[in-house]
Amino acid sequence: MMDYDRLLSQKVKEIKPSGIRKFFDIVAVMKDAISLGVGEPDFVTPWHIRDAGIQSLQEGKTYYTSNWGLLELRTEAAAYLNRRYGLTYNPDNEVLVTVGGSEGIDNTIRALVSFGDEVLIPEPSFVCYQPCVLLSGGVPVPIETKAEDEFKLTARQLKEKITPKTKLLILPFPNNPTGGIMEKRDLEEIAEVLRGTDILVLSDEIYAELTYGMKHTSIASIDGMWERTVVINGLSKSHAMTGWRIGFVCGPKPILEQVTKIHQYAIMSAPTVSQYAAVQALKEGDRDIEYMCEQYNMRRKLMHEGFNKMGLTCFEPRGAFYVFPSIKSTGLSSEEFCERLLMEEKVAVVPGNAFGDSGEGHIRCCYAYSVEHIKEALSRIDNFLNRL
Repeated sequence: MMDYDRLLSQKVKEIKPSGIRKFFDIVAVMKDAISLGVGEPDFVTPWHIRDAGIQSLQEGKTYYTSNWGLLELRTEAAAYLNRRYGLTYNPDNEVLVTVGGSEGIDNTIRALVSFGDEVLIPEPSFVCYQPCVLLSGGVPVPIETKAEDEFKLTARQLKEKITPKTKLLILPFPNNPTGGIMEKRDLEEIAEVLRGTDILVLSDEIYAELTYGMKHTSIASIDGMWERTVVINGLSKSHAMTGWRIGFVCGPKPILEQVTKIHQYAIMSAPTVSQYAAVQALKEGDRDIEYMCEQYNMRRKLMHEGFNKMGLTCFEPRGAFYVFPSIKSTGLSSEEFCERLLMEEKVAVVPGNAFGDSGEGHIRCCYAYSVEHIKEALSRIDNFLNRL
């Protein structure tokens, strides 16, 4: 009999499975269950984007593209980032098309991090950063962000965590799961700390289009930061294109050449049909973004007010499409709360500790669902709290 425990990679075995997915196998077979868990737009990809993908199939455009992605797509991505955020990239060698933003994050970390390098990760944050750092041989260094600071990374916190081994800072803003954002003045303070060091920045801006009351600022646009920053962006959240799996890695040519090398051997190229659809999304999708953002903003207010009325303290999110209420007043741990809520009221949410230890005592709820769906879920959560 094979001794799999001995044969499997020890490093991989030590990594915990994603806490986001824990309850959803149950939800899939539970009658009348409601999920506020998966971070995915409830909008279908707009027809003009789907039509572009269909047309590419009808025209037989089913071959591999360049490892870097279609030049037409890279050109449109560069134009989009310049138009929306004032960033300038050469589509020839400073823009890489990846299989979603997640591949871009993984490849960038692998290209930058060597054994023993420390990587600073503001938390709570998306579940993939820490495992990707560990698989690269790096050392994740969490930085706890707090509700009283609007879940921002402060310059003071950053200074305290920097050591001679610090190689990379991950900036996950707008933030999943908290909805926190970094304003221009916040980023300028972070940039001031980094000046005079060799610390690089991976800025995950997949939620950049989803900000409320203020336009997103990229740290790459701050004076002196472009040359040390790799920007991750994509179309999953902004254009309701999760299943198309299109992301972008943008940064200085010397870094992008190494990131592309990993992509070349591990993936080869992003799906061709998705790339043609993405060209259309970037050319003609700005109105789609604005409409969806307006809808999310309405739902954001509904859910934020709903939790506060229940007595669960809830920071008002200013980006992404999540709320992150505190459930500490219930006396339950995050996992206990989520398990009981699912079994007793058939509502699935994500325990806050799935996003780092500092997320304990919170739950993540996604508002990328219909108003009716959200109202019913809030009603059930209120029932659960009343019984407690």
